[in-house]
Amino acid sequence: MKKHLLSPPQYINDVEPLPAYQVKLMQKQEKTAHALAQSINFIIAKSTAAASMLQEIAHLLGNTFKVDCCCLVKVTSDGSSEAATANWCSKKYQGLPHPNEILPMEELQMSSPVVQCAAEPLTIDDISTIQKTLVISCQSLQIPIKSVLAIPTRFGGKNNGVISLIKFKPYDWDESEKKLLKAVESSCAIAFAQVAQTEIITTQQQYLHKSSQHQSLIKQLTILSLSNLELNQMLQLVISSTAESLEADRGLLILLKYTDPLFRTRPKKQIPTAKAVVVGEWNKNQHTANTQTDKLEHSFLLSECGLCQLVFTESGKPIMIDNSTEQKDNGQTNPLFAIEEFPATLLMPLESQGKVLGFVVLQQTVARSWQPAELNLVEMVCAQLSNAIIQSQTLRQVQNLVDERTEQLKRSLEVQAKLYERTKQYVEQLQQLNELKDEFVSNISDRLRYPLTNMRMSIRNLRLPGISPERQTRYLDILESECTKEINLINDLLTLQKLESHQEAPQFETIDLNTTINHIVGSAEKLFTDKGLVVSVDLPKEPLKLQTEIESFDRILQELLTNASKYSERDTVVHLQATHRVEQQLDQVIIKVTNTGRGISQEEAAYIFDKFRRGKGRWTPGTGLGLALVKSLVLHLNGAIAIESTPIANSDLSEICFTLTLPQFSVANNTY
Repeated sequence: MKKHLLSPPQYINDVEPLPAYQVKLMQKQEKTAHALAQSINFIIAKSTAAASMLQEIAHLLGNTFKVDCCCLVKVTSDGSSEAATANWCSKKYQGLPHPNEILPMEELQMSSPVVQCAAEPLTIDDISTIQKTLVISCQSLQIPIKSVLAIPTRFGGKNNGVISLIKFKPYDWDESEKKLLKAVESSCAIAFAQVAQTEIITTQQQYLHKSSQHQSLIKQLTILSLSNLELNQMLQLVISSTAESLEADRGLLILLKYTDPLFRTRPKKQIPTAKAVVVGEWNKNQHTANTQTDKLEHSFLLSECGLCQLVFTESGKPIMIDNSTEQKDNGQTNPLFAIEEFPATLLMPLESQGKVLGFVVLQQTVARSWQPAELNLVEMVCAQLSNAIIQSQTLRQVQNLVDERTEQLKRSLEVQAKLYERTKQYVEQLQQLNELKDEFVSNISDRLRYPLTNMRMSIRNLRLPGISPERQTRYLDILESECTKEINLINDLLTLQKLESHQEAPQFETIDLNTTINHIVGSAEKLFTDKGLVVSVDLPKEPLKLQTEIESFDRILQELLTNASKYSERDTVVHLQATHRVEQQLDQVIIKVTNTGRGISQEEAAYIFDKFRRGKGRWTPGTGLGLALVKSLVLHLNGAIAIESTPIANSDLSEICFTLTLPQFSVANNTY
């Protein structure tokens, strides 16, 4: 035999041929290996879930090799083994309560199992990987293993899994089994690689989801910081958005009211005398929160809560606890925190110039490990909240100072005759501003209070005994209508805020102008028929295309038509005209809405598009936001709007014309 190995290639034919039965056996083994590999590839191709795919492969291999158990264990890129991703046992070993019922005690106490490997050559890393995966396999099995045939799978030059064929009794693996297992190694490696890729994609999707939530939270906080909401309302919205974005089960926002001056210098690690007040609360399960926390006082003394005191003794660091037992050494925790229900708690201080203003509290019903990015986000929220609180306090102090100085100025007018005219003008300006403020407060208060009053009256009537179903339906309709008004008002305020902050670029689409205008006019027909008005629409004969943001364009025309229906004299005509104009190489669409009504002075025209500004003596119900929203939306679409009031001869009325100018094509898309 050595002679043949050392002979030149031309003597290879001198080797005796294999017997026919060995040739047939080899051919049968090759067919079996090919069929088994095809079956595995088919499972990989049709499976949509990684776990079920590996389980099917384990089942297939276990039945093919007729073993007691087959384990597929995925290996990470650094060589460490993870929990068994698939574990199959034959039917006679499934659901056994204890191994003593299957094997006698002397067999259970035999030495460690005999492990053979189908891979050649075998490296030290392969041996280590197989040993680690067997430890995992043994933990999941209830019967001691006696014989193992294993092979590590490779993908991209690295181990990515191990296939283990297990016998619960001593067994001698033959070469055909080793070759067959080696033949399917590459197919199983692909399966492990697909599982690893699925896990990577899942992890990335979770990261992107969290990143999207965090970005959304930052945008919401930016909008809230620029809004005109009252401080407590803003604080409630902030804690709700923060807790919901970070997927907490409960969120609290607590402010401190110091007995001593807030900014007085105090020694380090000294617990100040202060009262903690809950100004914002959010609970994932709102019904549970109402039944449990409403019975508790929403304020407590700082000296009564060891958890809050930790912020001062730990030099302002965030406090994280995982269960209530950690608080036994730190004194009693106020019942408001409900530590038994929410044992995992994160308490982050609100600080300004080293002074603690309050706390942001996020709680979980189960243990949670806060990631650095999440802690950084909470710190950012706390920083913005601290700034908002300080700004509110500063503005309040400034307002008090302004009021005081105004009174001083009024008293000085009596003795400063030479400055009388200048001072008079100054006072008149202040009065105008005060009137505008009163008008704004009155208008917005009415728009908020009247729907709430109607809703409260409806609720009281619904509680009356013996109320008929018809009246119930009527009061429910009133509730829904008034809620819709409140929601529309808030949405308009938020839309104006978003447009003024230029947060989003317009999303342009091409529309058929004639079709769109006819549709909008048709939907507003009831507004005009109720007042005896007729709408005259003048559109180009040829279809006119317009590239615009559909939602914004629709809202502009709806508001202009609504405005015309409100302020038109009865039994008059409202004209809507659309034309196309090319001016200075720019294609423009001109839309005019003209109605007949009371004239608008130049003074009124100067502020008619301002928020909450309405013409003098006009008592038609409204929020004063419609035309302000129109102006903001027009600017959002890179257009312009103007108003013109032309008196009608021999009449007290005028023709009021709103002229809307929009570019026919958006510059951003370079479409001409």
